[in-house]
Amino acid sequence: MEGTATTDTVSDSDFLKEFYIPNYILVPESKPDSTPPPQLPQCPVLVFINSKSGGQLGADLFKTYSTLLNENQVIDLGKEPPDLVLRRIYLNLEKLKSNDEFAAKIQEKLRIIVAGGDGTAGWLLGVICDLKLSHPLPIATMPLGTGNNLPFAFGWGKKNPGTDVQAVMSFMKKVKNAKEMKIDNWHILMRMRAPKEGSCDPIAPLEPPLELPHSLHAVHRVSPTDDLNMEGYITFRGGFWNYFSMGMDAQVSYAFHSERKLHPEKFKNQLINQSTYAKLGCSQGWFLASLFHPSSRNIAHLAKVEIMKRSGKWEKLLVPNR
Repeated sequence: MEGTATTDTVSDSDFLKEFYIPNYILVPESKPDSTPPPQLPQCPVLVFINSKSGGQLGADLFKTYSTLLNENQVIDLGKEPPDLVLRRIYLNLEKLKSNDEFAAKIQEKLRIIVAGGDGTAGWLLGVICDLKLSHPLPIATMPLGTGNNLPFAFGWGKKNPGTDVQAVMSFMKKVKNAKEMKIDNWHILMRMRAPKEGSCDPIAPLEPPLELPHSLHAVHRVSPTDDLNMEGYITFRGGFWNYFSMGMDAQVSYAFHSERKLHPEKFKNQLINQSTYAKLGCSQGWFLASLFHPSSRNIAHLAKVEIMKRSGKWEKLLVPNR
């Protein structure tokens, strides 16, 4: 029995070396821990965790990953945004790789694990898109949100994961063996008639602790000199993955986001979160929209939606009156 336990420990240690990134790669100006450099990992990863997702699961996952990997490889998104982390690490890699083959290989093989919901995954995708890397980083999404549609679509599952060592190592093994797949990156233009007076901001400025979901931070107003600007309209542009919502759907999602920000203690697990969505949907007249909201106020009468296919031509999207 003692021999088996020792073998398992050695085996786990060798397995974790496949993901380990040394400090001098992660922390600028730090020196290598050893000479020659350590074993080159076959699947070096950066782990971004939304510690507030999944009730207590996010915090538990952060502890487990920090135990298994270099603690500087594991980033709590509640404390440090991913754009700052990735820019810092990539600037350091660019500086090192000309004279350091180990650093060059790390950059070539680097992958990301993001533990959170669809909004968190969209946040990381947006940041990586903005970095305009020659080889965009592959992202594995660990389902820690309420819907988890993005992880499900790419085969990572829909249910919140286990947070113990064996469950996390099992997920890491899947990451190592996973093949890369592409995802559509949608660009969106939103034009609204300019009001004769008053503001046209889609959402009024929010006071702490409320803030816009990070997945919306990429949306911005174009300047008056931009070619996309149209006289008599105010134009916003942005990007999205997975889905884009308007009207009641968006209103319910935003109400959920705001409620969770104000009362995080009420959102302890996936089932509670899903029931909260259902309650908010009912309170907005989700199932009886035609009774609560006259037809003159539904999306089909308020907005015109067009999609540009690869041909470059705009095609009208039919929005049913119902």
